[in-house]
Amino acid sequence: MKISDIIEFAAPPQDVFAMFADEEFQNRKCVATGALRHTVSITVRGDRTIIVSTRDLPSSGFPSFVKSMVGETLAVTETQDWGPSGEDGVRHGRLAVEIAGAPVSLHAALSLASGGQGTVETIEGDLKARVPLLGGKIEESAAPAIQSAIRVEGETGMSWLAAGE
Repeated sequence: MKISDIIEFAAPPQDVFAMFADEEFQNRKCVATGALRHTVSITVRGDRTIIVSTRDLPSSGFPSFVKSMVGETLAVTETQDWGPSGEDGVRHGRLAVEIAGAPVSLHAALSLASGGQGTVETIEGDLKARVPLLGGKIEESAAPAIQSAIRVEGETGMSWLAAGE
């Protein structure tokens, strides 16, 4: 299942990326997505910035057949791997979201570029459930949670930038 979204931020790309690479921002994002527990690590390896967050999220919004596979909580690991800003100011990255104990993952391309109110973040990827016969239903059940998390990241980022943090 294709997942795509665009988030606009009222700040230049370098400020938006600095926000993404700020541990406190990542902590706020985890809390805003409803995490019961979370950890965040940000590592710079050469010209790449790796942002990893793990979250225990309630599975209450999922259908019973999904909850029977994962239990009462979902252990979600989100990894963003960002490259350097190009000469044109565009920064590209990769996103991977994995759910422990569930055959569901999201792999997406990320980009940050000037546009809109200041910066446009583009997310283009594939949500996959590797379960015979039920894969499509699981993807349909998981897609709203993924899209909600993307929306929450945008809202949290807009508040962060508006406060000048």
